[in-house]
Amino acid sequence: MSRKLFGTDGVRGQANSGHMTAEMALKLGAAAGRYFRRDASRGHRVVIGKDTRLSGYMFENALTAGLTSTGMNVLLLGPVPTPAVGYLTRSMRADLGIMISASHNPAKDNGIKFFGPDGFKLSDDAEAEIEAMLDQEIRLAQPENIGRAKRIDDGLGRYVEYAKTTFPKGGRQGLKVVVDCANGAAYRAAPAVLWELGCDVISIGVSPDGRNINENCGSTHTQTCAEAVVAHGADLGISLDGDADRVMIIDETGHVADGDQIMALFAARWAQSGQLRGGALVATVMSNLGLERFLSGQGLRLERTKVGDRYVVERMRAGGFNLGGEQSGHIVMTDYATTGDGLMAGLQFLAAMAETEMRASELVHQFETVPQMLKNVRYRAGQEPLGASNVEKVIAAAEQKLAGHGRLLIRKSGTEPLIRVMAECEDEGVLAEAVDSIVAAVEAETA
Repeated sequence: MSRKLFGTDGVRGQANSGHMTAEMALKLGAAAGRYFRRDASRGHRVVIGKDTRLSGYMFENALTAGLTSTGMNVLLLGPVPTPAVGYLTRSMRADLGIMISASHNPAKDNGIKFFGPDGFKLSDDAEAEIEAMLDQEIRLAQPENIGRAKRIDDGLGRYVEYAKTTFPKGGRQGLKVVVDCANGAAYRAAPAVLWELGCDVISIGVSPDGRNINENCGSTHTQTCAEAVVAHGADLGISLDGDADRVMIIDETGHVADGDQIMALFAARWAQSGQLRGGALVATVMSNLGLERFLSGQGLRLERTKVGDRYVVERMRAGGFNLGGEQSGHIVMTDYATTGDGLMAGLQFLAAMAETEMRASELVHQFETVPQMLKNVRYRAGQEPLGASNVEKVIAAAEQKLAGHGRLLIRKSGTEPLIRVMAECEDEGVLAEAVDSIVAAVEAETA
């Protein structure tokens, strides 16, 4: 079954525009409710979380209406991190978990992500089945079986307490930590966890107004956190994105470490302690070649997947691995969480500092990166620039130049209308020439 509505991370788009409307959310809620309500003899429950976008209220109400119309009982969590929804879906024995968020996207966008009863994101096949139901007449519940909806107050607290258990007991106290919550879903949870674990916490990005999520803050704008770390003389910066499923780490000098460096640190430490399963780290095709070389030097493997943390998780579960993630900062540790968790990754970095008694700057640089360049080209609906003969010709020429010296990756974004052109090469001149030639060709087709 093909999927048109679902991308690499649920359904996403500009709120109140195109497919991302309240009407769509209503239908999607009903379809998901019917898909999961297969046993009419017992009660069924759904947990719904959201980030801080203004449109979250609209989608929350629409989804609730659709779900209850098929007999699902809805528990509304309010603003919580995406990984909290995965955790609470499983711990509260819900049949379905839903997160309303567009992650790192600007406030005008929003999205809907689904989690199964095991707390993991739905497979492509499950999403395709739900999407197919949108074109069918969905069987509604009898009047006496319509579901109920209520807000619950302890969901966030449950997640906060669980997150604290992932930090080793007796860890180093009193570290000064800047946490940037991107005016998003973790604006209450992250500062609370860090403070209760004994950190001296400087919180930024904790004043959401519905429109400022990810705006000049968070993991996609690390300068704000880096400046705060240096200004406050902090030991560490933890910069989250809008739904807190990804993180960037900033050392005491203001240097930023991406997901590749964080994963390298965790993989090496876990392998040494015997915690790493399968002798491998799972990452996507976007991860730097330097990470692959570093792991090889440690006697470990890098298992690559297509882009999207859900594909990383699928490979981890299939292969029995417990550590994976993305260069963009999704760090997936299935010993602790069912999806990327930026806060828990930050806690693991803090644990490394505590156990080694080393500064953050001594831990963030695990390997030398191979020069990498990534450029994005926006396109309009209906355009297929990668199929143009001239673009194909330029791509073939770039691949020939890079052969034996690097690699080239060109793909459509699964969350935005962008063509992503990425290449790696030791020779930075060849690298720039290859990427720029492809970008120019694609831009010519999208003009």
